[in-house]
Amino acid sequence: MLEYNLPRYLPSAEELPDSDETPVDNELQELIPGLLKAILLILWSERMDWLFAIDMGIYYHPDKPPIVPDGFLSLGVERFYDEELRPSYVLWDENVVPIFVLEVVSQNYRKEYTTKLAEYEALGVLYYVIYSSRRRRKPHLEVHKLVNGKYELQEGNPIWLPEIGLGIGCERGNYCGVTREWMYWYDEQGQRYLTPAEQVKQETQRAQQETQRAQQEAQRAQQEAQRAQQEAQRAQQEAQRAEVAEQRVQQLTEQLRALGIDPDNLG
Repeated sequence: MLEYNLPRYLPSAEELPDSDETPVDNELQELIPGLLKAILLILWSERMDWLFAIDMGIYYHPDKPPIVPDGFLSLGVERFYDEELRPSYVLWDENVVPIFVLEVVSQNYRKEYTTKLAEYEALGVLYYVIYSSRRRRKPHLEVHKLVNGKYELQEGNPIWLPEIGLGIGCERGNYCGVTREWMYWYDEQGQRYLTPAEQVKQETQRAQQETQRAQQEAQRAQQEAQRAQQEAQRAQQEAQRAEVAEQRVQQLTEQLRALGIDPDNLG
C-alpha cells in the first residue's frame, strides 16, 4: 500500500499528536463535512466497515507532520476499535489509504488546488474533492479521480463514485437553519439522499398521514356502522308494519266469518 520505506519501529496513534493545533478559519469547513457524515451515519447505520473523519490528522510517516483534510472517508476499516475512538488516522496501523478526501476552500487559500492536490495524489487517495462557493467562473465543486497515478478532473454534478457506491454533488438546501449551497450524497440515479432533519420531517409527515388515514378509516367505519344500524331499524319497522297488517287481516277474516261469509271464497 505505502510504497516508501518506513522506520522499523513505529509509534501508535495514541503516541502521536491528535491535532495540528491549527483552528479552522471558516465554519463551513466543519459544517459541510459534518453534513456528509451525518447523512452517512443514517445511510450506513448497519455497516461497521467505514470511517468518515472530520479535521483528523492522517499520519503517513512518523517523522513528518500529518495531513489534516477537512474530511475524509475510508472503507474496509473498523468504524470503532475502542470506546475512546481514534485520536488520529495512522496509515501503518490502518493499512488502508482513505478513498475520499474533502477540502473546503476558505477565505484564506491553503493551496487546495496545488500542493494538497499533489500530496493526496502521491498518497494514493482515489477521490480528491475540493469545494469553494466563492468561485465565479469555475464550478464550485471539483472531483479529481486518480487514474494511472495522476488526478483527472471529473465532469458533472452530482458525480457518481462507483468504488464508494455513492454520488457526490452540491445544491441549495437548508442545514442547521442556514439556506445556501451544501454538499450532499446522491444515489446512482442522481437522487439526493435526505439530511437527518429532512428524514425526521419526512417520517413525521408520514406518521401524520398514517394517523389521518386511520382517523378517516375509523370515521368511515363509524358511518358504516350508523348506516347498518339505520338499516336494521328500518327493517325492524317494516317487520312491525307487516305484523300489524297481518293482525288486521286476521281480524277482518274473523269478522267476515262471524257474519257467515267465507273469506276464502270471496272471489
